[in-house]
Amino acid sequence: MQGAEKGQSARLDGRDLRIGIVQARFNDALTSRMAQVCTDELLALGVARKHIQHVTVPGALEVPVALQAMADSERFDALVALGLVIRGETYHFELVSNESGAGVTRVSLDHHIPVANAILTVENEAQALARVEEKSRDAARVAVEMANLLDELL
Repeated sequence: MQGAEKGQSARLDGRDLRIGIVQARFNDALTSRMAQVCTDELLALGVARKHIQHVTVPGALEVPVALQAMADSERFDALVALGLVIRGETYHFELVSNESGAGVTRVSLDHHIPVANAILTVENEAQALARVEEKSRDAARVAVEMANLLDELL
């Protein structure tokens, strides 16, 4: 929910973390903004620019396969999925939303790596504009927090 109380974050120290970002290019003006905001937040959290790898894919359905390749490489402490699916006139919106979300979750669970899912699913461009920056910052923070948590637990 927009503006929801998120509680107090745990350890948000990004030093020594390696983060991979996969950005869907569909709705490129907004997803490129998401990538910039996410990267800026990772840098603010202490992640070194050289430890951030950003790749792009055609759309939200392709995000999970790129995440999977990054997870397979075992070079990353956490991953971020960025994309934007805006409802259209057909069932395709539900298919893309559901399948991309399920694919992102599967990568995380199968590889035991945190994946911050910031593939936005919205009704219209106004909703997207209202969420792009906050969700992108949130994704960076989730990636760092979860990477640190898993490091402590494993």
